[in-house]
Amino acid sequence: MRPDSFQQEQQALLQLVLGATDGAGLARWLSAGDAAQARRSQRGLQAYRANGQALAERALAAAYPVLVQLVGEENFVALARHFWAIHPPLYGDMACWGDLLGGFIGASAQLADEPYLADVAHLEWRMHLAGSAADVPPDSASFAWLATEDPVRITLTLGAGVALLASPYPVASIVTAHLTGSPSLQQAGQRLAEGCAEHVLVWRQGLRPRVRVSTGTEHRLLEALMAGRPLLDALEASEDAPDAVPFDFNAWLGEAVQTGLVMGVHSLPTTEGNT
Repeated sequence: MRPDSFQQEQQALLQLVLGATDGAGLARWLSAGDAAQARRSQRGLQAYRANGQALAERALAAAYPVLVQLVGEENFVALARHFWAIHPPLYGDMACWGDLLGGFIGASAQLADEPYLADVAHLEWRMHLAGSAADVPPDSASFAWLATEDPVRITLTLGAGVALLASPYPVASIVTAHLTGSPSLQQAGQRLAEGCAEHVLVWRQGLRPRVRVSTGTEHRLLEALMAGRPLLDALEASEDAPDAVPFDFNAWLGEAVQTGLVMGVHSLPTTEGNT
């Protein structure tokens, strides 16, 4: 069998398992061989589909534990199966599947009455990615550059899995209320009822993903740093935030280093703009 033919058959079988092929394609596949073989093929296909759906449900539940609690296990199973049918996995590693769930929920008419669920999913996926993000080694000696180098030539080295989310809903409060009990579920519900928006920061400290409410000032600072901008530009960007608050960079940096949010300082390539 030629490699391209084998790959085509693999793809066809995958489409059958995912339920993404038409009835004619299924009939052709089942009719290959005698009646007994067709029955065995039918049972095998049903087993593949059942196992695939169960695996999908477990994978999504592992990545979205708070979402499971919010919608209930039975509803989450139905959501996972529908998501599997519309956005089937493209790779063998199921831990990499599920990134589109937030957008899928946001477009769902059935969940339109709970619009915050989409951002809860977006936040949980960022936390999921932070858990497996590549390590960033600390470079304590490099912090001396803050006193000796021009801030237009250096920037901060951020830790593993840093991600930001600006939501019109108190999604950090909702997620941490379910995962850690702080704030309480009652307090998180009150913030949701009051229409509180939250800037959210995600990163990994050691082996544990962390999430907390940020400020608009910190959000703009980190956004600029994540874009690779010089430290001076990032500080100026933080001051331009519409909801900017008094910001003590030295105090912030001390806490950021202690919690693994900032791992060091590194120089930037020299360009005409910062010579």
